[in-house]
Amino acid sequence: MNHTLVQSDDIWILWAFLAGWAAISIYLEQNFKWASKVSGAIIALVGAMLLANLQIIPLESPAYDTVWNYVVPLAIPLLLFKANIKKIWNESGRLLLIFFLSAAGTVTGSIIGFFLLRKLVPGLDKVGAMMTGSYIGGGVNFAALSTKFEAPGELVSSAVVADNLMMALYFFVLMTIPAIRFFSKNFRTPYSVKQRNNEKDTNETEAASYWGRKEMSLQDIGLAVGTAFAIVAASFFIAGWLDNLIPSGDEVNFFFNFLNGLLGDNYLMLTTLTMITVTVFPKYFESIQGAQEIGTYLIYIFFVVIGIPASIMLIFQNAPLLLVFVFIVVLSNMLMSFLLGKVFNFSLEEVIVASNANIGGPTTAAAMAIAKGWTKLVIPILLVGTLGYIVGNYIGTGIGVWFSSF
Repeated sequence: MNHTLVQSDDIWILWAFLAGWAAISIYLEQNFKWASKVSGAIIALVGAMLLANLQIIPLESPAYDTVWNYVVPLAIPLLLFKANIKKIWNESGRLLLIFFLSAAGTVTGSIIGFFLLRKLVPGLDKVGAMMTGSYIGGGVNFAALSTKFEAPGELVSSAVVADNLMMALYFFVLMTIPAIRFFSKNFRTPYSVKQRNNEKDTNETEAASYWGRKEMSLQDIGLAVGTAFAIVAASFFIAGWLDNLIPSGDEVNFFFNFLNGLLGDNYLMLTTLTMITVTVFPKYFESIQGAQEIGTYLIYIFFVVIGIPASIMLIFQNAPLLLVFVFIVVLSNMLMSFLLGKVFNFSLEEVIVASNANIGGPTTAAAMAIAKGWTKLVIPILLVGTLGYIVGNYIGTGIGVWFSSF
């Protein structure tokens, strides 16, 4: 069935591509201004999409399954090592508010889209859950919720294509908004002013400047990776134990089903346990250098993988209305972000990174802030965006359970 240059069982070749293209995307982002403006995440995603559609690499492979099953769970705690809830509130309270206002736009769009299209799109309850979680915390939540709700592979592939096309388009829109006079006239732009005042005559991109060399020891790498493995193992064990302990199914009531879905889910337990551990032992996690870099690289591999099953013909043949659904969700997020951002007097830059963090996650939001030179927003949006991993999973789960009742 696979008429591709590289076959699905060419595991080492595919892994060389996954790891190599992720590395090339990072290199391009940090060494070329055009790539920095586009962001490495989009380069990783679009590059894989092109190779898959040109039938150079297969749409399915055990190598990709390894990324979903092992790389993504390992990346989550590494990216959450700085997600101390107390610190997020103290340092990023203002940005947290616009993030949640933007998330409300995602939920509103998902509900509107579901009730408009549910009779026309089979499995839209599962897609609604996946896209709600994805458009509050990014692609990591998409992976978690597609596994949780056991969405069929073809539905996931179609949803990935719709998601990726819309996400890439929206990122380009967000990139161009600061240059549009209407927005610069109606919103404060303090970070853009600071950038213009501090511009240097240098060939170094903002991404290269932010992700510059940092002091990191073998001990840091060992503690970061070892701790991440331990948290994943403990989380999945506890979730499995609670899944068996708490009754679920058609014969039990809604409360127990909801409780089972909440406490017996691997990814919800992983994000929750990481958050609790980081908040209880802040000094230990803050002392570990390099966790953000390792986790970000793993997420770049994930960005490559989610671009691979994006067969453009598949979406137009099987589920063109999924494009309409994700368009409604993204449009709702954008409108509510900018309208409420204006009402509550948020700056244009704050609204843009908050909406980006919802749709693409903290990695793409930080990449955009870095590319635009809004360096003072990078750490706050990373902190707030990582909270989206947790919040998005919970909200996506709730939406999925509700939608499935219709």
